[in-house]
Amino acid sequence: MCKRSNKASLIPQPLAPSAFLSNEKEIKPMWKILSALKKNLVWSVPAFMVAGIIFGALANASFLKAAIVPLTFLMVYPMMINLQIAKVFSGGDLKLQAITQILNFAVIPFFAFGIGKLFFYDRPLILLGLLLTSLLPTSGMTISWTGFAQGNLNAAIKMTVIGLIAGSLATPLYAKLLMGTVVEIPLIDVFKQIVIIVFLPMLLGFVTKKVLIATVGESKYNKNLKQKFPVFSTIGVLGIVFVAMALKAKSIVSNPLEVLSFFVPLLIIYSVNFVLSTLIGKALFNRGDAIALVYGTVMRNLSIALAIAITVFGSEKGSEIALIIAMGYIIQVQSAAWYVKLTDKIFGIPAIEAQLE
Repeated sequence: MCKRSNKASLIPQPLAPSAFLSNEKEIKPMWKILSALKKNLVWSVPAFMVAGIIFGALANASFLKAAIVPLTFLMVYPMMINLQIAKVFSGGDLKLQAITQILNFAVIPFFAFGIGKLFFYDRPLILLGLLLTSLLPTSGMTISWTGFAQGNLNAAIKMTVIGLIAGSLATPLYAKLLMGTVVEIPLIDVFKQIVIIVFLPMLLGFVTKKVLIATVGESKYNKNLKQKFPVFSTIGVLGIVFVAMALKAKSIVSNPLEVLSFFVPLLIIYSVNFVLSTLIGKALFNRGDAIALVYGTVMRNLSIALAIAITVFGSEKGSEIALIIAMGYIIQVQSAAWYVKLTDKIFGIPAIEAQLE
């Protein structure tokens, strides 16, 4: 009986409506802090990386391994609640979706793998981390940044759902094909973990959304609750980053310049990705679709990549793989924000603004 209850405690349950219906005055300061962390990932991620390194260098961090599973679910499950799966079945943009996924699965992973081989030919785990970042396209940030840049939101939502599902299914196969000779890729274990950390939370997120809407109504859900879920995911992301850095702290401290060198291949990959998707977008699509294409190919689901690295490959190997994935947050968030400022110069101002002028 004890074994059964222990296993059950690791399985995520749909969040109860009461979890989101607390006294707003009591939780307002907490939301402000958490929202600030989410809005400033370009600073909060490196801050938690440094905190994890300091903690791991000064103390024995092995006990943090127990936090990996709950933090993984905290990172993934909330982001699934707002996932609009039904959007996939709306038509009208087949060409846009097809070209997006061709870039995501036939171009970017192989380019990233080539860059990884160039820089990390003797570091297979770091190379695997770079490959994981390239194999999991789109995230909630794809939708957010497309909205900020006044791109095609419906197309971005569809790209996010398709990319998440296709990337989750393709990742084990690509990893085995490209890395199987130098790193042991437990194919069955990878698929099992993806079911647990992607598809189970997706199902629970769907149930949670239905329960919340039935309880408080769709209007209140969209107005008061919807925007809170990404904040919970941010806690999980920062927690996993902290744990991964703490577990790897002693080797990082012994060779800090090596970690900083990871920025170079990441910058190359993101820069080429931005340029390529921008050129294709300008050549083939209107402004809104082109912006969705850019953010649907450049943004990677680093949260899922982190989750796979830590849960599939164990705390020791997983922490090394997670190093370069965590650093990807810094470049991804910063570059996405700068690109928003450049969209009007690249693609022209939106049609409505042009009419007003």
